[in-house]
Amino acid sequence: MRRRVIPSLTAAVLLLLPCAGLADRYQIDPAHTSLTFSVRHFGISNVKGHFDEFSGSIVLENGAIREASGTIQVNSINTGVRQRDDHLRTADFFDAPNYPQILFKTGRVEKSGEETVLVGDFTMRGVTRELRLPVRLNGPIKDPKGNLRIGLEAKTGLNRKDYGIRYHAALETGVPLVGDEVAIEINAEAIKEVPGETGTQ
Repeated sequence: MRRRVIPSLTAAVLLLLPCAGLADRYQIDPAHTSLTFSVRHFGISNVKGHFDEFSGSIVLENGAIREASGTIQVNSINTGVRQRDDHLRTADFFDAPNYPQILFKTGRVEKSGEETVLVGDFTMRGVTRELRLPVRLNGPIKDPKGNLRIGLEAKTGLNRKDYGIRYHAALETGVPLVGDEVAIEINAEAIKEVPGETGTQ
């Protein structure tokens, strides 16, 4: 009787093991991802820009986000105007020579109904603060090359002065040349990692 019980228990354990850690890692696909920001200019319009160089990963467990992280290269800032971009890289703003990267790493994931919020450490210009990032997860789907892909959409905002960006030039009326509040929007695609292979775009 004992000999029959042991194999049965072993089989049960083996069946349960895959369910305990169904974690899949997806790598951000830069060719199909945009990281954009918007800030008030002269108090009358919004200037938009984006970053051209970045990387990141998203880990799903049982179809839900367990963790996410990202790295942005500050020098890749692009607002479409070279002179303005050069100014943004200086100590007036991002101080790219001393702080070349912007970082985000989740500390926890909060779920409220259909809404998922990534709560993590956001580091910019040497300052780390907690950032809440509400996200929408789409997929996974299989692309024409057989890669599994997910989509992630997110919008949030921050105050640049919280991160030491204190440029304060103003018009004669007192209206700041550059607003304090920065709107951030992420539209990302990520490809599932396959051991021994790299995803193709």
